[in-house]
Amino acid sequence: MKIKLLIFCLISVGLIAQENQIDKKIEKSLNKKNITPLLKPSIIIDTDANNEVDDQHALAYLFFNSDFFDIRGVTINATANGGNIQQHYDEAKRVIQLCGGRNKTPILKGALGNFSNIKKSINNSNFDGSNAVNFIIKEASKFSQENKLIVLAVGKLTNIALAIKKEPLITPKIRLVWLGSNYPEPGEYNLINDIDSMNFLLNTQINFEIVTVRYGKITGTDFVNVDKNEVELNFPSLGIEIDTPVIGRHGGKFYKFGDYSKSLFDNISFRGNPPTRALFDMAAVAILKNPLWAKSFEIPNPIMVDEKWVDRPKNNNKLKVWENFERKLILDDFYDSLTIEN
Repeated sequence: MKIKLLIFCLISVGLIAQENQIDKKIEKSLNKKNITPLLKPSIIIDTDANNEVDDQHALAYLFFNSDFFDIRGVTINATANGGNIQQHYDEAKRVIQLCGGRNKTPILKGALGNFSNIKKSINNSNFDGSNAVNFIIKEASKFSQENKLIVLAVGKLTNIALAIKKEPLITPKIRLVWLGSNYPEPGEYNLINDIDSMNFLLNTQINFEIVTVRYGKITGTDFVNVDKNEVELNFPSLGIEIDTPVIGRHGGKFYKFGDYSKSLFDNISFRGNPPTRALFDMAAVAILKNPLWAKSFEIPNPIMVDEKWVDRPKNNNKLKVWENFERKLILDDFYDSLTIEN
């Protein structure tokens, strides 16, 4: 009887030790990755993917966090750089394939033109941007004021403005987060590509947030940047290896996002002293994953007149403005998210 009791105790101690080891492994894993929320935030990303290099890294960061986000689709817009809508579409498709998302996530072509020109034809069956606009309306209609669909816009705001114009009932069902503007200063690429679309949205009751750019300042996403040495050291190993290669924007065959990322940086200039390249759009994804990686404040919705911001202190609708981004924490999580252990 004593022998049986001793054996039982030894087995129990062994099981407890094994359970503790499993718990430590789980704890280690949770410390490395953010805990997946019980209800994944649903998101559409609206991108001019072929513009420079930040859209591609925003897409990769989003898709490699698919355990955190419910990615409903990718909608495309075309801004001044990067060619026509097909070229922007092709670049988004390349990146998604490199992230292992081929044939899983819908990619919809959106607007080539601007809001003022297209809005007159939105009741036609096939207007400029109709596929993306109708998709945004369809998806947003499935949500509610309490449980909003996130639309992360990292290009011009044309597709979103057209969707609200065509179906105003989706307005309270959307949380619009836009990477754009140097607020409170004028200018910025995404903004000047379609000011009218932004002004239209600022005159609605949509839940609107701006993730600031602020070129050359440490308070905007321009601060979330990398230099050539960091690219050489950290980027080529990122991602997973896919079976069928992707032909890159600048030629070449790529089996891994990290290698493609390196090619993108090899074909673009670095700016400033020391020379760096900002990952504006990727930082916008980051603050959706963890709002503590930036600061925010609210103001009554302003408006832009003659390309200058005009405050409207009596406006009842509030605009959230994001600034002061935690560069190191954001980049560390980007690397961590795209570092896949074999």
